[in-house]
Amino acid sequence: MKRILTLVAAGMVWAGLATAQVQSTNITLTGPTMTIPDNDPSGLALTYNLLGMGGTISNVTVSLDISGGYNGDLYAYLAGPNGGFSVLLNRTGVGTGAGQSANGYADAGFNVTFSDTGAGGLQYYQSTGYPASLVGGQETGTWQPEGVTIDPQSSPAAFSAATSGNTPLSSFDGTDPNGTWTLFLADLSAGSQSVVVTPPIIFVTTVPEPSTLMLGVLDVAILAGIHRWRNRRQSQN
Repeated sequence: MKRILTLVAAGMVWAGLATAQVQSTNITLTGPTMTIPDNDPSGLALTYNLLGMGGTISNVTVSLDISGGYNGDLYAYLAGPNGGFSVLLNRTGVGTGAGQSANGYADAGFNVTFSDTGAGGLQYYQSTGYPASLVGGQETGTWQPEGVTIDPQSSPAAFSAATSGNTPLSSFDGTDPNGTWTLFLADLSAGSQSVVVTPPIIFVTTVPEPSTLMLGVLDVAILAGIHRWRNRRQSQN
């Protein structure tokens, strides 16, 4: 019975150790201007230097609110401070197949959350629940990153042949969250202006590093051993 109680206590300590050290934070990205330069591959880079967060990344999501412009012109990616890279948007709708266009989709903006658990990629969103997902001219909902890794100035045929989902947000998992995060946005064709309506938010969750957890388990095992040894000594006396 004492051994069972010791194991239960050890399990509770292990669970408490893991839970106590899980951390989450919202990174709000701002810049001197929130207008995406029209027809300019140099684009707009929004950065944030995160400091003092423990553990390694276990989950990342991104909220993006852009209005105006022409969705088929836009390219966006997120880069982490210590590895991890995800193409969020890459000329949505550009292609030569059914439901695609040489210039991409003409909708004016996105108010979306990017998550690896989203319904699907945005690359050809007009073929999935559209136009119900369009609100106030913006495409809405929770989506997986497009992950189309070809040059955003590639031909429509190249987009049709490209594979999506190549750079999921899980590419950040296991890395140190501290340092400079960069969200890059660019408009690759002349026309209407796209504006970042509200600052994009990166939601980062971390878990304890494996070494920290193993030390905690080792401590529990040592304490359990000492407890059993004392019990045996007392029974012998």
